Amino acid sequence: MTSESTLPLVPRVLVVEDEPDIAALIAYQLTREGFRVETVGSGPDALAAIDRELPHLVVLDRMLPGLSGDEVLLRIRSEPSTAKVPVLVLTARREQEDRIEGLQLGADDYLTKPFSPRELVLRAHAILRRMHGTESSPGGRVFRAGPIRVDIGAHRAELNGVELDLTPTEFRLLRALIERPGRTQSRRQLLEKAWAVEPGVSDRLHTRTVDMHVRRLRAKLGVGGRWIQTVRGFGYRLKVPEGIE
Repeated sequence: MTSESTLPLVPRVLVVEDEPDIAALIAYQLTREGFRVETVGSGPDALAAIDRELPHLVVLDRMLPGLSGDEVLLRIRSEPSTAKVPVLVLTARREQEDRIEGLQLGADDYLTKPFSPRELVLRAHAILRRMHGTESSPGGRVFRAGPIRVDIGAHRAELNGVELDLTPTEFRLLRALIERPGRTQSRRQLLEKAWAVEPGVSDRLHTRTVDMHVRRLRAKLGVGGRWIQTVRGFGYRLKVPEGIE
């Protein structure tokens, strides 16, 4: 998913927050941890900052002047040059439906206000470890299903030896499926694995979120997309027919 296999020495974080006190607090905490931080206070300024220099992580408020955080996130995900940039959404909207909505838009993680600065730092570190393949466990594992190959340590997915251009969420979804080839997993199970969403979210939101990302993943797998099979009323499984290598 990314050409970089190791975490950058000084990761750059773009903080998009229109409340100066909160922006300053986030910047202070991240700077203490060795991040290089830039703060902006509006949606248009966020896009301009990303265009100037691609960040390793974006911490994004959903409610912004000029252009909403949701719209900023959609634009990040829609551009090939920025589609893989991880985004941690930070917002005062606390309902589970708001959380799922943010994840649907392409967020890699979601933190609600008021928040613990220490938790924000830990989540930032965790996102970057996942993105750059430096997870201590189960690092180095490689899964194969026919011509699909997923290298957990390198955070890389391939089809017939060609790297797939997956978003972080799509990669985690494919990983969840390929780790249990041929076994059916419910939408709830996939949501908890690929999005780290805790139990208790409504089934309607399970269906909407997982189904949308499965459609996107199938499209990127091309002819291999048919190997992600729908099990009606339950979920999905990855099953490559025998004889296909």
